[in-house]
Amino acid sequence: MKNLALTLTFAILFYCQLIIAQKSTDSIQLRKEYTNIKDALKNPEEVYRLNLSNQNVNIKSDDWIKFTNLEYLNLSNDHLKIIPNEISLLKNLKVLDLSGNDFSMLPTNLWKLSNLEELYLNNDRNLKLDKNIYVLGKLPKLKELHLEDDDLKILPSEIKELKHLESLYLNRNKFENIPLQIRSLEHLQYLDLEGNKIKPQIMAPENYNFGFKIHF
Repeated sequence: MKNLALTLTFAILFYCQLIIAQKSTDSIQLRKEYTNIKDALKNPEEVYRLNLSNQNVNIKSDDWIKFTNLEYLNLSNDHLKIIPNEISLLKNLKVLDLSGNDFSMLPTNLWKLSNLEELYLNNDRNLKLDKNIYVLGKLPKLKELHLEDDDLKILPSEIKELKHLESLYLNRNKFENIPLQIRSLEHLQYLDLEGNKIKPQIMAPENYNFGFKIHF
């Protein structure tokens, strides 16, 4: 009996070590960031972070679906005039950076990114925000939206469609007042207006008691 108990103990310890080793491997893989599409496509199911910023992106339509576990995708400063529709196939994507591109419209099927939590649209000067709100509003888990350096002076009234938004970044735009449209964002907790043309008296706490934190 003692030998059996000892054997079972060693077996349990060995199993626990295997689990710890696997978790460690998974953790390292989650942190690894691929910056070359050719390398990423060698084992696409193992890619969790893909940074293709500042490149001439050339990805075949049928390659996107191979990244079954991708959680972070950076396509910033790639001079994209059209965002590939196939991005919507990335069902596990949580963060998407499309900053610094030349497109005016987002793919109409972007809403299929059912796990997307954070979207960067910084320095997208051609973006027609009012015509893209309906797409953004369909993203079921979108909590953080970055619209920095977009030459914005006002927010479209349709911004209310972003029902799950918790953080909104409007840094370095051309707002002269706190956009009142944000009152319709029921779950908003943080608004960043740093680098705008808002007058000092408007920044006084008693003048912007909206129920959430605002950073000037």
